[in-house]
Amino acid sequence: MAKQFILPKNGTPANELLDRMESFKSRDLNWTEGKFFGYVFYPGEEIYEVSKKAYLSFYATNGLNPSAFPSLRKMETEVIGMTADMLNGDENTTGTMTSGGTESIMMAVLSAREWAHKHKSLKGIPEVLAPASAHPAFPKACHFFGLKYVEAPLMDDYRVNVAEMKKLITSNTVLMVASAPQYPQGVIDPVEEVAGIAKDKGILCHVDCCVGGYLLPFLEKGGVELPRFDFRVPGVTSISADTHKYGYAAKGASTILYRNSDLRRGQFYIKTDWTGGIYGSPSFAGTRPGGAIAAAWAVMNFIGEERYIKMQMAAYHTTQKLKKGVLEIEGLKILGNPNATLFAIASDKYDVHVIADEMHHKGWYLNRQQLPPSIHIFVTDIHIGKEELFLNDLRDAVKKAGKLTWDSIKKSVQIGAVKGLKKILKPESFNKLIDKANSGNSPDHDGRQAAMYGMMGALKGTDKLDELVEDFIDQLNSPEDTKDE
Repeated sequence: MAKQFILPKNGTPANELLDRMESFKSRDLNWTEGKFFGYVFYPGEEIYEVSKKAYLSFYATNGLNPSAFPSLRKMETEVIGMTADMLNGDENTTGTMTSGGTESIMMAVLSAREWAHKHKSLKGIPEVLAPASAHPAFPKACHFFGLKYVEAPLMDDYRVNVAEMKKLITSNTVLMVASAPQYPQGVIDPVEEVAGIAKDKGILCHVDCCVGGYLLPFLEKGGVELPRFDFRVPGVTSISADTHKYGYAAKGASTILYRNSDLRRGQFYIKTDWTGGIYGSPSFAGTRPGGAIAAAWAVMNFIGEERYIKMQMAAYHTTQKLKKGVLEIEGLKILGNPNATLFAIASDKYDVHVIADEMHHKGWYLNRQQLPPSIHIFVTDIHIGKEELFLNDLRDAVKKAGKLTWDSIKKSVQIGAVKGLKKILKPESFNKLIDKANSGNSPDHDGRQAAMYGMMGALKGTDKLDELVEDFIDQLNSPEDTKDE
């Protein structure tokens, strides 16, 4: 395997390298076309060019040591200040830029742990209490930092069940979580209720605003009525907000804000007895790319409040048109009551993964969800004006999904076989069969994944599903044959 990748003895000409790199993109998502939902937030060439130029101007700089690059310190301070103002912080609100929402959330969890060690008398492992819909970065942070992760159930509208959440609080609970909005169905958790309980119990409360941080404030200013979710709410002690989502900055930029500097200190790491000198790091990363900080600062200043309001309101109105069109298609429904520009399409009549397959063949890239099965829609600036194109293709995809095709028959047989074999085979025999069936296989060459999702659903609740996903991630992140085509 390693022999496939050998450093060339002599350098390759720049033009040849750039041409080869362009050819690599042939299998990538075409993110400028606007037929995708998620991963890339493309605001058009004007803003995109500002972001690129700002990033390149500072691409060699490192935000680890602010004294070496005071320019980065100035820009980061101003990004945090602008974000804190947007989220109704006060003169005590402080924070740090990070590489993304996951790092921001991890810093909030780490800070809660350190705060608890200083201010609470814990009798066991510190606990984080979060909705079942919370981003996986929360259990990931608990896994990394040695905390216990506790999930609270959801109500029928997919918001966290506050009454049940309250019952799960223990003397070791150090952090309660709410999302604004949560990712799967796009609803805003009852932040005021969660934060109120946290405040009464002497517990910290984090609001995951990674998606909504640079969206919800401008929707409010545009006249959209939303439940309160930010530092206006007593008891909210930290908020994460991603600049590289609806802030439309370059990738690798998020913010973590705290109500005061004492809370932020918990995310710092300091070592004073290292032979290389005194080492201090303000976040998880050591080296911090200056380009991401500069691009965030430049884009936020370039767009400004009025244009942000126009952009986010346009995305909101596009969302309303899409939701209305989806509900007019017989057999489809929208989960919960989404507050902003994210929503999930589900069906009691059709297999939504088959619908997603059909949309894939029309050039749309749609994220699939489970529990319950649904298609995730994430509306941004690139989707404005594409409502009818999407809805026309969706109507056609639903019609095709309703027909008894050979693909749907194969899928039914596969799922039925998996469910039946689970009942009659010994665990070791069943596992061997699944191993054989998946050996060397990937999703069908034509991109259809409905059968794969159906089989995963049949395996739900078994250790085998975790193993299969682990194998898939390992395969996805392993070297492949990269011969030029």
